[in-house]
Amino acid sequence: MKKNILIITDSYPPEIRSAAQLMKDLANDLNNRDYNIWVATSYPKYNLVNTEESVWPEIKDENGVKVLRIKTLPHHKVNFVIRGLAQLMMPCLFFNKIKRIIKQKIDIVIVHSPPLPLAITALKIKNFYKAKYILNLHDIFPQNAIDLGILKNKLIIKFFEKMEKKAYQGADLIVVPSNSHKKFLEEKRNIQPQTIQVIPHWIDMKPLLKLQKTDKFRKLYNLEDKFIFLFGGVLGPSQGLDLLIRIADKIQEYKDIVFLFVGDGSAKKELIELTKQLNLNNVLFKSFVSLEEYPLLVKDCDVGIICLTGKNTTPAVPAKLIGYMASAIPVISFLHEQSDGGEIIKEAQCGYALKSGDLEEAVKIIEKMYKEKNKLQGLGHNGFQYALNNFDIDVCVGKFEDLF
Repeated sequence: MKKNILIITDSYPPEIRSAAQLMKDLANDLNNRDYNIWVATSYPKYNLVNTEESVWPEIKDENGVKVLRIKTLPHHKVNFVIRGLAQLMMPCLFFNKIKRIIKQKIDIVIVHSPPLPLAITALKIKNFYKAKYILNLHDIFPQNAIDLGILKNKLIIKFFEKMEKKAYQGADLIVVPSNSHKKFLEEKRNIQPQTIQVIPHWIDMKPLLKLQKTDKFRKLYNLEDKFIFLFGGVLGPSQGLDLLIRIADKIQEYKDIVFLFVGDGSAKKELIELTKQLNLNNVLFKSFVSLEEYPLLVKDCDVGIICLTGKNTTPAVPAKLIGYMASAIPVISFLHEQSDGGEIIKEAQCGYALKSGDLEEAVKIIEKMYKEKNKLQGLGHNGFQYALNNFDIDVCVGKFEDLF
């Protein structure tokens, strides 16, 4: 008999976020492996490219995956108080809707965190359906919010720390994307090593094997003759993207270099204002492109950038790193010490890794990549091969299946 698997996530296509694509790929691949797959997610409101479909059904069969969309309070592009309230309401909203709709037994529930409160939904599912509960942990909350100064109230911090402890203790397995995550949970949260499994972020490499550069986005953005450094994704406080604006200010002498930001987020307005204050002509902001066209955008660029502020003290591996590598472009990272992203770049030999916050060294490495254009293709090829061997969805979802 087929096992029934429920995936819980706050974002899912048509929303454009790295977590949305990860969960869709996981759902589709497990469905292809002959499991019955349900996805419970919030109603699509954010980062939408195709606005032709403005109303989504509560339940929709998407190539065999049954997607349950649940209306919630706004939880993106709002202030942190409203966002927090929205996330705190999610466990009840999700659980009540799941309980009403899904009548058959759920064998396994996989929840993507953040947001942390959805782990409480998974715990409720575990107890109600007698399901195995797997926590797919990406960011470690509330510590990351404390680091960024978002959470300061001691009572609120203590509340979320209790929720975090409950989420970990209730999980049958915790899946994390890097060894640094595993080490952090063992040393800082006293989680038993056998409970934690490392499965890196995944990507479906099959469509990318024959992907060719089209120059579509170079023409669309009027960047045909430019050397493009790309940052694609969420523009939020944890990224520390003002560093890239200040790099752009330092290298204005290179008239063909442009820093291209494609995405949206709470920090976008401030970044645009800083760009205007510095009177920069080498920085360009564009909205999200569709998930289908994103690889073409990346392929049109010369170098991909990943960036996280040094205020972070928790492990993190930005999923966009995998997208750059899979599209065979070289990478520069500006990351804090706890991130494994830099180690991946060094091991793959696909670019350069620096600590975040050092403007002088950052400018030097940007100039180095610009001047050593003849090395870019080789670095990109290295990254592609590493992604094919380590991040292909067949490899990673196979590891998930072993956990079942």
